Amino acid sequence: MSEAHEDRVTSIRVSKVTAIPLGLKAYVKVETNMGVTGWGEINNMETTVACELARSLGQLIVDENPTRTEHLWQRLFRAHRNLRNGGLMMHTISGIDMALWDITGKLHGVPVYSLLGGPCRDKIWMYPGPKAKKIGPGGPQYFAGTPAEVEDLVNRVKEAREEVGPDGAVMFDAHSCMPPPIVKQFAQYLKPDDLLFLEEAWVPGNIEVMKKIRESVPVPLATGERDRTIWENREILEAQVIDVLQPDCGHGGGITSMRKVAAIAEAHLVPIAPHCTMTYLGTSASLHVAASVPMFLIHEGYAKRVPDEIAQKAWTMDDDGMVSLPEGPGLGVEVNEQAAIEFGQTTESKFQWPNARLRDGTISDY
Repeated sequence: MSEAHEDRVTSIRVSKVTAIPLGLKAYVKVETNMGVTGWGEINNMETTVACELARSLGQLIVDENPTRTEHLWQRLFRAHRNLRNGGLMMHTISGIDMALWDITGKLHGVPVYSLLGGPCRDKIWMYPGPKAKKIGPGGPQYFAGTPAEVEDLVNRVKEAREEVGPDGAVMFDAHSCMPPPIVKQFAQYLKPDDLLFLEEAWVPGNIEVMKKIRESVPVPLATGERDRTIWENREILEAQVIDVLQPDCGHGGGITSMRKVAAIAEAHLVPIAPHCTMTYLGTSASLHVAASVPMFLIHEGYAKRVPDEIAQKAWTMDDDGMVSLPEGPGLGVEVNEQAAIEFGQTTESKFQWPNARLRDGTISDY
């Protein structure tokens, strides 16, 4: 490391933290005294609240060295003992953490995955893609199903299989809106290879229910998008109730936390299949972790969450559904700040609280 570069690494400081609402998403901007700017994404939150919380938490890292990613993560996570690990906090910390890694990669002139030990693979399998499709139950289900209702669920799997072929992957997301009895009814009609995995076949938080479903379901089981940090995932992994772990870089504390979760999953011989519904900015952050860990299955990712000119990615998907590793320093995403601001001011897409109900009006999990 040259003396000039070493001086930049040791002298760089966070000068400002701001946030931009983009309808259903929010972008965090972290500025420094060296002119190096980092970007991160806050996902699945009431965006006006997210932006204010990002600005508030940002006060804790101003004048700090942004390359101390672990130290600053701990500062943010342990900032308030009564609030830590809550969804609002963790989603916001995720966005700030991504931005800090973006700065660190840019400062060193390398992709973030190079700072995480380098890539463990040359390309990353992603869905939805030409040969990989995820389906769901079509909405909240009653506690137990009628023959017609169960048949509908089974037919969804059959139709998806016909679409991707025998060499493709089908995933079924129960989305925690299928109570255990109907999961068992549905799963008895599945062969072990019908699904790559059955996702969220329970409401998080009850290990005993997860064990019962594990005993009666023949296909691989997956969960993890709402199980934040190593402390929440530890219990699930030790109970041996899942086959695939689905950490979300935007839900669980960003890159710093996700790489730890992947490590404890590896210790239990469980691969990760990252859950991701972010724009290209947050998706790219997640891909850097996916590239750097040894036990990986498949990655979720979607196009057109916001107009392409807002966040331009540095990776592409081929005809087999494989995406290239993100290129360029940092996260490898070019953010058009003015376009982001204008989109946030004009979009009709606004956060709305879900209102999941059964046919009789009963409030349902979703």
